[in-house]
Amino acid sequence: MLNLERLRTLDALARHGSVSGAAAGLHVTTSAVSQQMTKLEREVGQQLLAKNGRGVRLTDAGRLLADHAARILSQVELAQSDLERQRGKAVGELRISAFPTAMRGLLPKALASLRTHHPDLRVSAVELEPQAGVQRVVRGDLDLAVVLDWYNKPLPMPDGLTKAALLDDPADVAMPADHPLAGRPEVDLEDFADDEWITWTEGEFCHEWLMFTLRGQGFEPRIAHRAEEHHTQLALVAAGFGVCVVPRLGRDPMPAGVRTAPVRHRVRRHVYVVWRADADRRPSIRAAVEALRAAGAEAV
Repeated sequence: MLNLERLRTLDALARHGSVSGAAAGLHVTTSAVSQQMTKLEREVGQQLLAKNGRGVRLTDAGRLLADHAARILSQVELAQSDLERQRGKAVGELRISAFPTAMRGLLPKALASLRTHHPDLRVSAVELEPQAGVQRVVRGDLDLAVVLDWYNKPLPMPDGLTKAALLDDPADVAMPADHPLAGRPEVDLEDFADDEWITWTEGEFCHEWLMFTLRGQGFEPRIAHRAEEHHTQLALVAAGFGVCVVPRLGRDPMPAGVRTAPVRHRVRRHVYVVWRADADRRPSIRAAVEALRAAGAEAV
């Protein structure tokens, strides 16, 4: 009889394309992956992996079994959903991620609601950037991820996921209190073409969005500093080291010495939650989405 955990290992190998990638996705060592695959090959009596340079590739038998493994794991998810639905209430364990400002501005209220209305549901939360959250939902490491994209730059979304909108999050330009534009009721991004900018870490989705947007306004921004957290960016603004774009979700309290102004042509993030389509019938998923939507309605 095929072992489910070994099939899960094979599925991870097929999706990630390497032993190290599968190990990272499953949160185990590369040795553990290799051991599971050796045992699976012994179970089926066929070679599933072959050497490919310094890595490995799936054999024809490996690809065939990996296709079956993906369907089997999907059916297991559906079975769990049906059993949970039959009980008629949200129970068991729910794993969720959120990007930093949503972790601060949405999750506490949503988690409190779930604890009050669904006391038999055990929820664990982790802070992750949107791309990482999506990847872990696809891999099955998480049940839901709160993610974002920008009004002019969507977040790439793999097949097999369902999403629900939570809120639109307006963003303003933050500047030092003595900036010449401080106090204006509205500003344009190009007004800050001569300023130094504070942005996110290079390669992050929000940094790429900012560069794309500012270049679209006809200027190449001068990046002075990079920081992942908005509160760190705002501390640098307060000290007079540049300007930044700061969304409203989870940003209070604002430090002294910072002024914000809305952008004339509205800049906003779309915040939504994603989960695997084959888990759509789980009462715990529906309960979490409802709690997150309620928290989003009060957030900004």
